[in-house]
Amino acid sequence: MTEVDIGFATAADLDALADLLAELFTLESDFTPDRTKQLAALQTILDNPALGRLFVLKTHGAVIGMANALITVSTAEGGRVVLLEDVVLKRECRGQGLGRRLIEHVFAWAAQAGMTRATLLADRDNAAALAFYRQLGFSPSSMQVLRKALAQT
Repeated sequence: MTEVDIGFATAADLDALADLLAELFTLESDFTPDRTKQLAALQTILDNPALGRLFVLKTHGAVIGMANALITVSTAEGGRVVLLEDVVLKRECRGQGLGRRLIEHVFAWAAQAGMTRATLLADRDNAAALAFYRQLGFSPSSMQVLRKALAQT
């Protein structure tokens, strides 16, 4: 199995993370890559760990995967929960069990931090991603995602 290092992202990882987001957003019908926006958002998360944590998966020192674990509070759960976003591996690194290792690492971190639930959104047309998440124990929700763009001031 490939030797990997999984940990928190640093400022030195941001360009590689933006590259991964560009790859991800070309797969998702709701989003369009915009490097300036992605770098600004990544920097915001990096600068504010109470908002969430950026996880990187590296082989030989190179970033090949990421997961964005945003922290929120669920009144239903009575405490902090994690919202997973931006889970992506470089295309050539998929199918090797690396994504599972990354997500299980995030689960362990969240559980140790006292979080009681992980939620994520996946593109309904991405059958491979949906199957991957089901294998990790995610199940469909009865909730429906609705979105509204807010005016920029």
